[in-house]
Amino acid sequence: MTMATTLRKTKFVVCIEDREYDDLEKGKIYAVLPDSSAKQSGYIRVVDESGEDYLYPESCFVPLELPDKARAALGAKS
Repeated sequence: MTMATTLRKTKFVVCIEDREYDDLEKGKIYAVLPDSSAKQSGYIRVVDESGEDYLYPESCFVPLELPDKARAALGAKS
């Protein structure tokens, strides 16, 4: 799989609620990692400010649809 294909499949969200979580920043964009069992429980797995991936409630985020150039820029940071 090429880097471009990987980036097109990567989902991104923006944080809208960070009050209870020290490693989230309201207004910041985060990459979402696939985790079907978490999704069934209302959680998503994101790479947070610690640089590690953790589960957070889906309600803390809003999904984003980004153009390929934006995905590439965000992928370079992750």
